[in-house]
Amino acid sequence: MSRLSAVLFDRDGTLVVDVPYNGDPGRVRLMPGAAAAVALARSAGLPTGVVSNQSGVGRGLLTVDQVVRVNERADELLGGLDTWVFCPHAPDAGCACRKPRPGLVRTAAARLGVPPSECLVIGDIAADVLAARAAGARGVLVPNAATAPAEVERFAVESAPDPLTAVRAALTEAGLAPPRRPPHAPPARTAPAGDGMRWSRQGTAVVSEGRWSSVRDAEGPDGVRPSGRATVVSGSRRPSASGPAALHRTRSPVSGEAASEEWPASVPGEAAREELPASVSGEAAPAKSPSPASGGMPPERPRPSAPEPSVPDRPRAAVGRAHGGWSA
Repeated sequence: MSRLSAVLFDRDGTLVVDVPYNGDPGRVRLMPGAAAAVALARSAGLPTGVVSNQSGVGRGLLTVDQVVRVNERADELLGGLDTWVFCPHAPDAGCACRKPRPGLVRTAAARLGVPPSECLVIGDIAADVLAARAAGARGVLVPNAATAPAEVERFAVESAPDPLTAVRAALTEAGLAPPRRPPHAPPARTAPAGDGMRWSRQGTAVVSEGRWSSVRDAEGPDGVRPSGRATVVSGSRRPSASGPAALHRTRSPVSGEAASEEWPASVPGEAAREELPASVSGEAAPAKSPSPASGGMPPERPRPSAPEPSVPDRPRAAVGRAHGGWSA
């Protein structure tokens, strides 16, 4: 990608260990290298965000508040991201936001004030890469032990062994030379009592800003920074190392934006795997987490719970070429 203006991450299995339908902040554990990947993006002046499917809400297994509390804890451990956007719907809801549809990526990009085409999306399953493609963004697969082998093979040229490698390669390709030494993962932060994340609806998605976000107060039309505002990061202009606070401002959410978009049941030319029900995608619909009996909900691909606090060894994906060459 020639321009890189923001980095978006999937949550479960990418930034934090996947605990199916987790509503307990005390069970949040980071994936290896996750905090360093976020720190590297921020050290280059890039805003960061999370785009996540949370079907436990639609299944009646979680509340929105529980998901937000888990996001708060992850935000603390990761040192703070700028925006958190998630889909609360069950797989058969037909919403515009559930990955592999593009709604979450488009909403996150708008909240960060950047075009979707200048976003890097990093995730551990095919739906993350397909959602990026559908939104016009760049997707990178970072497989772990639960990633289907067929997906590892399918996205071999769009993969990296871990989020840190994915961010570093994207910075290099965009002309934003990463530091010789990767930044140390920031220490966990603790927000003052009562300073919890506040959430709201934007279209069909649930959104909240990180409590240390540098973009929460800005405004701008159409999800793109006006010329009089901070510049989009590109290969020809690298922000100072002092941090992104002065560089990244974004707009307030546009009411009904995501709800107004029309999106077909599947991405043209792509088989939408677990994220769409079988009746929509035309194929079996496995998913990230084992599905309990839920009154007619479509089954999801069993995904073994990772032991805590250790993380299973992830398979090494084939070396990709799309970012100009990965290093394992």
